[in-house]
Amino acid sequence: MRIAIYGRPSQSNRSEEAKKIFAQLDELGIEYIVHQTYFDSLKNEIKFSDSISTFTTELAEKSVDYLISIGGDGTLLESLPFVVKSGIPILGINTGKLGFLSLVPKGDIAPAINALKEKQFTIQSRTLLSLETSDSIFGMNNYALNEVCVQRKDTSTMVTVHTYINGEFLNSYWADGLIIATPTGSTAYSLSCSGPVLLPEDSSFIITPIAPHNLNVRPVVIPDNCVITLKVEGRTPDYLVSLDSRSVAVDNSKELTIKKESFGVKLIQLPDYSFAKTLRTKLNWGKDLRNE
Repeated sequence: MRIAIYGRPSQSNRSEEAKKIFAQLDELGIEYIVHQTYFDSLKNEIKFSDSISTFTTELAEKSVDYLISIGGDGTLLESLPFVVKSGIPILGINTGKLGFLSLVPKGDIAPAINALKEKQFTIQSRTLLSLETSDSIFGMNNYALNEVCVQRKDTSTMVTVHTYINGEFLNSYWADGLIIATPTGSTAYSLSCSGPVLLPEDSSFIITPIAPHNLNVRPVVIPDNCVITLKVEGRTPDYLVSLDSRSVAVDNSKELTIKKESFGVKLIQLPDYSFAKTLRTKLNWGKDLRNE
């Protein structure tokens, strides 16, 4: 077994939890390689073998069996370009805050790595969104696990997002922006804008306006085989487009085409973890005196 380790070079990811992860991998005799930037932040605090390997580019499926992301959901999202096209499954260990994607808490590190070694887990396939523009503004990594988002660049003015589904006009959203979310992203930005929660295996997308100027405008759930086209107008010459945590400024002449990506993300699901349990735990559902 060979595992890739990805983490941000932050203080939380140089914590005792990170040291525990590498110590257990060594104890179990599991071979691993570490992302170069993360390795550079750790090498003065953790004694690595002189023969350790690092990586900076996409990992080949034959060289790595799994990837462990150490951090929060944002860290896991950053790790996607290294494994997503080769289909390498990801296990997220949460040293961050909320953690809907990085499910393994700090206290469960040891059993999680043991379960990985003993192959006591299942694989969940998560849908990705694909963004197409005339000039490929995000290059080859034009996909998102949580959402594609268009937003105003200037904080003092709204944008108008003309939205089409399979070529048919749906609505012109006067708002701060618009979110196209996957079922995975239903618990991310879309949720904070009053979007619905979908089960990860649902075959749908959510169109959620951000602070719409019309109170009767609500999120819409559509089948994930639909093609969504967005045309943005505003008083400023450009607006922001985001794929998960990556953003670029785009001029108003750009038309966006959003659809389901041909490949997905493989996430490792350990025993005793479920989406329902995650909702109850992370969102404090059921925290009511009548349930105690």
